[in-house]
Amino acid sequence: MPGNSLDIVHDAERHAAHDAYGLLGLGGEDRIVAISAGQPIGRAAFLRDVAALAARLPSRQYVLNLCTDRYRFMVGLGAALRRRQISLLPPNEAPAVLQALADDYPDHYTLVDAARPAVPHVMFPGDLDAERFSAEDEPIEGTQAAIFLFTSGSTGRPKPVAKSWGTLVRSAHSAGRRLGVSAFNDATVISTVPHQHSYGFESIVLLALQHGLIVDAGAPLYPGDIRTRIEAISGQRILVTAPIHIRVLVNEPGGMPRVDLILSATAPLPADLAVRAEACFGGRLVEIYGCTEAGQVATRRTAHEAHWRCFDDVVLRQDEAGTWASGAAIEGSVLLHDTIELTGPGHFLLGGRSADLVDVAGKRASLAHLNHQLMSIEGVQDGVFLTQDATGERVARLMALAVAPGMHSETILAALRERIDAAFLPRPLVLVDALPRNPLGKLPREALLELIFRGRRA
Repeated sequence: MPGNSLDIVHDAERHAAHDAYGLLGLGGEDRIVAISAGQPIGRAAFLRDVAALAARLPSRQYVLNLCTDRYRFMVGLGAALRRRQISLLPPNEAPAVLQALADDYPDHYTLVDAARPAVPHVMFPGDLDAERFSAEDEPIEGTQAAIFLFTSGSTGRPKPVAKSWGTLVRSAHSAGRRLGVSAFNDATVISTVPHQHSYGFESIVLLALQHGLIVDAGAPLYPGDIRTRIEAISGQRILVTAPIHIRVLVNEPGGMPRVDLILSATAPLPADLAVRAEACFGGRLVEIYGCTEAGQVATRRTAHEAHWRCFDDVVLRQDEAGTWASGAAIEGSVLLHDTIELTGPGHFLLGGRSADLVDVAGKRASLAHLNHQLMSIEGVQDGVFLTQDATGERVARLMALAVAPGMHSETILAALRERIDAAFLPRPLVLVDALPRNPLGKLPREALLELIFRGRRA
């Protein structure tokens, strides 16, 4: 079995052997947990819904929670915890990924809130008949296995990352302290990123549940829908998003409604874009650094600082293997995948990912740097560099894709020559109508290679 819930108990025991935490942290009896279909859902209603759903769930060890409505997802999470079931949160819902999970975790069921004919599932009830259930928030042991997040292994097969309930709660507490969410009285969290992804799960679901924030149950993606969601909130607003969405939103004609706090992760955020975002939304933008394995590690206010500062419950150490993160907010000790320069206790500068460095003719550069130079060319709306090993050699060949309506590849290459060493010029540079970004703004390598292949044949 790829992932044993017993393997994650030792670290939680080391930090808090007898700790237990409720589903809801801060907030009184009158707190609002979510807004769904325009209606506020209070603390008591949420806890009754959790208890009612828990009574209906099958007796299995795992649940694959694919609810798209954020409120129903949270109820499903709480119900699974009450039944001591582990929630499987895949990186995406590609058929191959779901089939791999079905093969690896046969003692699971899939919880959905919309029909999925190709997937055997349990439908979230339209009426939970929850009034007869208790609204008590009984504490859950911190050592209890809560979720398996997944990363893609070297073979592309989902690789499990186990998290205990105590680690998740402690991480949420650390994040809340750093972000100063205690100053946001009944703020509503609106998000453009998936709640099953580690960043979305921590910054939407856990942060809200543990700090008395309100979750907007919808999942807006297009600028007009995001604007509508923000404008519908009369109180303070928190936007959980990603650089790819920020870039689109700051270019919206007429600007965007005020947002008090903007959170960004999943990809590097250029400082100039952070400055534009704060001017556009009128609030503070905080970038979060982390990974699926470690969770959230550090933050910075990117418009004003280059250095990152670790959460209080995170400790970094370095050895010949690289930089390791550990602490009460992290499950075990995790090797980070990025080049990190420690500049003081809990402070660091971030380079590119260790696997992001390319060596061409004895010269080194990071793909992140090359991408930034490509995107800084006027007229280029989106773009990405990628590598392909030369046949029979261990030399990186650079290729690139760009979205640049009305431009020619020769013009873009000429602009790149002014910005980067000629050794790193892409061969080829293929112009496309759009890049195949997923909801987090990330780009599947297989899809990029397919676009390169088509461009070469055109």
